Amino acid sequence: MIHLTQNAKIFVAVQPLDFRKQIDGITAYCKHQLNDNPRSGAWFVFRNRSNTMIRLLHYDGSGYWLATKRLSQGRYQGWPEGDQARASIAASDLMRLLKSITCEEQLKRLG
Repeated sequence: MIHLTQNAKIFVAVQPLDFRKQIDGITAYCKHQLNDNPRSGAWFVFRNRSNTMIRLLHYDGSGYWLATKRLSQGRYQGWPEGDQARASIAASDLMRLLKSITCEEQLKRLG
Protein backbone atom coordinates (compact mmCIF):
# COMPACT_ATOMS: atom_id res chain seq x y z
CA MET A 1 0.00 0.00 0.00
CA ILE A 2 1.11 3.55 -0.66
CA HIS A 3 1.97 5.60 2.43
CA LEU A 4 0.92 9.22 2.16
CA THR A 5 1.09 11.97 4.74
CA GLN A 6 -1.37 14.81 5.14
CA ASN A 7 1.33 17.16 3.83
CA ALA A 8 1.76 15.25 0.55
CA LYS A 9 1.17 17.33 -2.56
CA ILE A 10 -1.21 15.42 -4.82
CA PHE A 11 -2.26 16.63 -8.24
CA VAL A 12 -4.95 14.93 -10.29
CA ALA A 13 -5.07 15.43 -14.04
CA VAL A 14 -8.62 16.44 -14.90
CA GLN A 15 -8.55 15.02 -18.44
CA PRO A 16 -7.90 11.34 -19.17
CA LEU A 17 -4.40 10.26 -20.19
CA ASP A 18 -3.39 7.90 -22.99
CA PHE A 19 -2.14 4.93 -20.97
CA ARG A 20 0.16 3.81 -23.75
CA LYS A 21 2.48 6.48 -22.35
CA GLN A 22 5.17 5.24 -19.99
CA ILE A 23 7.32 7.20 -17.52
CA ASP A 24 9.01 9.46 -20.09
CA GLY A 25 5.73 10.31 -21.80
CA ILE A 26 3.96 10.95 -18.51
CA THR A 27 6.75 13.18 -17.20
CA ALA A 28 6.58 15.16 -20.45
CA TYR A 29 2.81 15.45 -19.96
CA CYS A 30 3.39 16.81 -16.43
CA LYS A 31 5.81 19.42 -17.76
CA HIS A 32 3.93 20.55 -20.86
CA GLN A 33 0.24 19.95 -20.14
CA LEU A 34 0.06 20.32 -16.37
CA ASN A 35 2.83 22.95 -16.24
CA ASP A 36 4.42 21.25 -13.28
CA ASN A 37 7.78 19.72 -12.38
CA PRO A 38 7.47 15.91 -12.16
CA ARG A 39 10.59 15.87 -9.93
CA SER A 40 8.98 18.13 -7.34
CA GLY A 41 8.14 15.23 -5.03
CA ALA A 42 4.42 15.62 -5.66
CA TRP A 43 2.16 12.71 -6.57
CA PHE A 44 0.53 12.94 -9.99
CA VAL A 45 -2.63 10.92 -10.57
CA PHE A 46 -4.12 10.06 -13.96
CA ARG A 47 -7.10 8.09 -15.25
CA ASN A 48 -7.73 6.35 -18.55
CA ARG A 49 -10.59 7.24 -20.89
CA SER A 50 -12.89 4.48 -19.68
CA ASN A 51 -12.34 5.33 -15.97
CA THR A 52 -11.29 1.76 -15.19
CA MET A 53 -7.60 2.41 -14.49
CA ILE A 54 -5.54 4.99 -12.65
CA ARG A 55 -1.82 5.68 -12.62
CA LEU A 56 0.29 7.44 -10.02
CA LEU A 57 3.63 9.02 -10.83
CA HIS A 58 6.04 10.03 -8.06
CA TYR A 59 9.70 11.02 -7.97
CA ASP A 60 11.37 10.00 -4.68
CA GLY A 61 14.73 11.72 -5.19
CA SER A 62 16.47 8.80 -6.88
CA GLY A 63 13.96 7.74 -9.50
CA TYR A 64 10.36 7.59 -10.60
CA TRP A 65 7.64 5.33 -9.26
CA LEU A 66 4.80 4.50 -11.63
CA ALA A 67 1.89 2.58 -10.14
CA THR A 68 -1.18 1.35 -11.99
CA LYS A 69 -4.47 0.08 -10.61
CA ARG A 70 -7.16 -1.48 -12.78
CA LEU A 71 -10.56 -2.14 -11.30
CA SER A 72 -11.93 -5.65 -11.74
CA GLN A 73 -15.48 -4.24 -11.69
CA GLY A 74 -17.03 -0.83 -12.14
CA ARG A 75 -15.47 2.52 -12.91
CA TYR A 76 -13.78 5.25 -10.95
CA GLN A 77 -16.21 7.98 -9.97
CA GLY A 78 -15.92 11.38 -8.37
CA TRP A 79 -13.01 12.51 -10.53
CA PRO A 80 -12.29 16.26 -10.26
CA GLU A 81 -13.74 18.41 -13.02
CA GLY A 82 -13.08 21.94 -14.16
CA ASP A 83 -11.29 24.21 -16.57
CA GLN A 84 -7.87 23.68 -15.01
CA ALA A 85 -5.55 20.95 -16.31
CA ARG A 86 -5.07 19.60 -12.80
CA ALA A 87 -6.70 19.71 -9.40
CA SER A 88 -5.13 19.43 -5.99
CA ILE A 89 -6.61 16.86 -3.60
CA ALA A 90 -5.94 15.69 -0.05
CA ALA A 91 -4.30 12.37 0.76
CA SER A 92 -7.59 11.05 2.21
CA ASP A 93 -9.33 11.80 -1.10
CA LEU A 94 -6.63 9.94 -3.02
CA MET A 95 -6.97 6.95 -0.72
CA ARG A 96 -10.73 6.92 -1.41
CA LEU A 97 -10.01 7.00 -5.14
CA LEU A 98 -7.51 4.15 -4.81
CA LYS A 99 -10.05 2.07 -2.93
CA SER A 100 -12.71 3.14 -5.45
CA ILE A 101 -14.94 4.48 -2.70
CA THR A 102 -16.97 7.55 -3.57
CA CYS A 103 -18.21 9.98 -0.95
CA GLU A 104 -21.78 8.69 -1.47
CA GLU A 105 -20.71 5.11 -0.81
CA GLN A 106 -18.82 6.17 2.29
CA LEU A 107 -21.88 8.00 3.64
CA LYS A 108 -24.04 4.91 3.00
CA ARG A 109 -21.58 2.77 4.97
CA LEU A 110 -21.64 5.19 7.90
CA GLY A 111 -25.40 5.78 7.90
